This record gives sequence, structure tokens and C-alpha cells, in this order.
Amino acid sequence: MRLKKAGLCLFQALERLIGHTFAGFSNPFYSLGALAFYLFYIIVGSGIYLFIFYEPSIKGSFDSVDYLTHDQWYFGGIMRSLHRYASDALVLVMVLHILREFVLDRYRGARWFTWVTGFPALVLIFISGLVGYWLVWDTLGQYIAVRSTEWLDWLPIFSEPSARNFLTNSSVSDLFFRLILIGHIAISIFLFVALMVHVKNISKAIISPPRNLAVGTFLCLLILSLVLPAVSQERADLSQVPGIINIDWFYMFAYPLMDRWSMGGVWALVAVITLLLLFLPWLPPQRNRPVAKVLLEKCSGCNLCVMDCPYEAIILQPRTDGHPSYVREAVVVADNCVGCGICTGACPFSRPPRGEELLTTGIDIPSRDIQHLYRVSALALEALNSNAASSTKVLVYGCDHGAALGNLDIQDIAVVSLPCTAALPVSFIGYMLRHGADGIFLTGCRKGDCYYRLGNIWIEQRLSLDYQSRPHLPRWISRERVGYCWAGPGDERHLTTAIDRFQKGLHVASAVVNSESE
Repeated sequence: MRLKKAGLCLFQALERLIGHTFAGFSNPFYSLGALAFYLFYIIVGSGIYLFIFYEPSIKGSFDSVDYLTHDQWYFGGIMRSLHRYASDALVLVMVLHILREFVLDRYRGARWFTWVTGFPALVLIFISGLVGYWLVWDTLGQYIAVRSTEWLDWLPIFSEPSARNFLTNSSVSDLFFRLILIGHIAISIFLFVALMVHVKNISKAIISPPRNLAVGTFLCLLILSLVLPAVSQERADLSQVPGIINIDWFYMFAYPLMDRWSMGGVWALVAVITLLLLFLPWLPPQRNRPVAKVLLEKCSGCNLCVMDCPYEAIILQPRTDGHPSYVREAVVVADNCVGCGICTGACPFSRPPRGEELLTTGIDIPSRDIQHLYRVSALALEALNSNAASSTKVLVYGCDHGAALGNLDIQDIAVVSLPCTAALPVSFIGYMLRHGADGIFLTGCRKGDCYYRLGNIWIEQRLSLDYQSRPHLPRWISRERVGYCWAGPGDERHLTTAIDRFQKGLHVASAVVNSESE
């Protein structure tokens, strides 16, 4: 746990540092998944160009790549370097993505599917990268081919040792390179399928980074390709044992172990690490997580909760209660629900008491339901109203995963924390403003880094005057009385400044109204 906490602090510090220049989704750490897709597209695009000139044969494999590298350096060499460095970057991005999801504890419960399905993609990337080195057929490709087949031969799956195919130069045929090329292409296709399966249970999955991040990433790869172009090592010669081999640590970190350990020991290490990572979401078993519950008497089947759910945990099905006006009803897919409460904030029936009408909603999280939200909001509002000296009373709604609300040293505010700020129905904003609050301030995870992916996006849309879909903040509510600031852990000073500025704005607006009334 200490290692996990230390990793979280490191990521948060780096994200905060980079966030001064790259805000929101432009922060690379907030778009690691999208960057992985983008880098894959660069690899495929450059690979297609290399395929046009590649000759799959014993002699032609090395010569065609050497031609692209030196004789056609102005384009072919750049394409080769882009292909190489984008592949390295893809491994780096995916490893960072895995580590970040782990330290943020976003791999357990309903998120186990995306965690487990991410590993086939990572394995395919390594296999595809290693096969790509075979295709160059230099001394590095020779080393990988021999050591890989020796490693595979330790398993009792071949009738004859496959490493025998690399004893002499004559034992390798042109057919071998054609098969390797076909395999390299096939693995890339399977990799794309694996990436799509990985995001299957994610609603509105972001698979393209922001334009500025995409352009910046491409320019970095292009500059690296020009300054330090990828080149081949000496031509492969199976009659000789390669001397000094400059390995690519992004793909071949395990190969030095094969020279120091037994092949069985390396297999054991790989098996233990793989099984540990695959079963990590259940180590230890997670306690029962809250799952949304549909209150059918208030569900109209409007589809809003379905559209806003970040994990496709809600679907619409034909009505089961015979309601004369509604033909569909929302149904919760319990295995996908993470208990964020965003569906409650999206439901148009989520309303505080109005006259004789009771507190209602069409979908709720039993562990922290709308009744609980109303009680803690009412208590916070009562605490504000009891302070007669308060000049500008601000009710702050935040989330459990953003800046620590308990560390805010600000007068005339009361705070309410939710699993996700998007679980707050906008009707509560108007209700609290009518019952004594001078202003409502919303906060939560940093922009682009919502713990539940889409929370702050939905909040901004619900507060926007251009947002026509229900629910949205009514036009009669002055936007000057509603503010927001996205702040993550460690951003308490930034959040304090934003709330203080908001309070001063309310005070000025109130003074103007009072002077006009006089």
C-alpha cells in the first residue's frame, strides 16, 4: 500500500507540473489511452509504406530495409524511424496507463474487464515488435530469433527443437520471411481487435487525443527520427555468434535474463507476473460495491441516464409494469456499475421537495441516495444560514476523489462531498439558491481526469446556456451565482483562490443590486 501511495503522489506531482502548460485532455497523462490508439495509427500508416518496399527473402529483407534507411532516407528512412519510435512510445504509454490505473485504484470491481482485456493487447504489442525485428534480419534480429526459439523450445510443445531452423544460413528460406511478414500483419489486426474489446464497456470511449497533443506527439517523433534515425546493425550471419548487441529495452528487457538464468526460470518469472497482474482486481476481494437501483414508478425511459453513464451500465428494455404512457424502462447492468451516481444527476425526476411534492428520482445509489444528498445539503445550508455575520454564503459541492474539501480554510462556505459531482441534480442548485445560499460552487477532479471519466464534462454541459437536453440549469438562475473549478488532490490552494474570487464576485454583484434598489 505504501508503494501504491508513493506512486500516486508521483503521478499527481507530474500531472500537476505538466498541467501548467497542458490543461485538460491535452495533459498526456490524462489521454494515455487515446495516445495508445494514436500511436497505433502511426505504426500502421508507416508500416504500410515500409511494406510497399519490403522484399521478404533472405537477402532482400536486409537490403530493402537498408535501401529505405540510406538511399531513401528523406522519406523511407523517416518512415522506418517513425515506425520504430512510435512502437517504443506505444509500449511506454501502455505501461504508464497500467501503472496509473493501478495507483488510482481504477482496476477493481466493475472495471476488472478493461483491466484484464488490456493484457492481451500488451502481449500482442510485444510479440509484434519482436517479430518486426526478425524482418530486418540484422544481427539483432538474428539474436532475437535464436533466443526466442530456444526459449520456446523449453516448453514441450514441439516435436523437434525449433531453434534448429537457425543453425546455418541455408536452413532459413525465403518462405520463412513471407510467413513472418504475414504473421506481423495478422498480429497487428488482432491487436486492433484487442484494443476495441478493451474499451467495449466504456461509454463514449476517447480513442483520439486532442489535436494539439496529437500534433505535438507527431512532431516529437518526427524530430527524433531526424536527429537519431533508426538504423540496422550488421547483416545477420548464422555461421557466426553475434558480438555486441544493442538491444531495445522497450521490447527485450527479458532477454538478458535468458543469458543469466535458466529458460525455465524466465518462464516462471513471466508466468508469475502475468498471473499476478491478471488476478490483481480480486486481490484481495473487494467488498460489495454500491449498484444503482431503478425506481420504476418515477422512470419514464427517457434514455438520459443511459447516455450519461460512463460504463454502459444502464440499458433500456420494454416496460414491465404496464405503464400506460411509457413504453421503456431503465435496467441496470450490475456487473458494469461503479456506483458513481451520475445517473441520478442525469434523471429529470431527481428533484428536491417542492410544495407538497416529495423528494423524487427515477434511479438512485442506495448507499448514498438522494435522501442522503438532501439531508447533508440541508444541514450545510442550515449551518450557513445560522451565521448572521455571513456576507456571501456559498455552498460547495465536490467529489470524493478531487481536492480535499476538508482542507479548505475559507469563511462563509459549507461543503458537501459526493461520489462524483455529476451525481448532483441541477434542480438542487436552484433549490439551495432559493433557500438561503448566495452562491453554489462546484468542484471535482481535474479537467480531463474525472475519476469516473465524464463527470466534469456533463456538469459543464448542464450549466451551459447552449445545452438544450434535460436536465440543465434553468435560465432564470443567474450564472453569476453558480461557479465551478476543477481541482485534484494537492490543488487545494488553487481551489481556495477560485472560491475566494467567486465569493468576491458575488459580493460585488450583491452590492450593485442593493445600490440599484435604493
